[in-house]
Amino acid sequence: MGRLFDSPWPIVIIIVVALLLFAAPKLPGMARSLGQSMRILRSEVKEMKNDDGKSASSSSSQGESPVEGKVIPPKGADEGDGGTGGPSQRA
Repeated sequence: MGRLFDSPWPIVIIIVVALLLFAAPKLPGMARSLGQSMRILRSEVKEMKNDDGKSASSSSSQGESPVEGKVIPPKGADEGDGGTGGPSQRA
């Protein structure tokens, strides 16, 4: 019995067989999920590379500064209509 477990291969085979027996119904869903995750990751990495290339070339060639935005209060906040426009920001 000691010679059977001298190498890790019999243990690996036992684990694979146990997974196939007990997790067989879940394997297609797990494979589908893994494939979807890999596609999303690949597309995000590709998009990040494209964004880095565009932002580096556009900012270095044009020398633009960042644009500042203006916060617009929600409708009804200036009218004092009893809180329907969101939380009151008056102190």
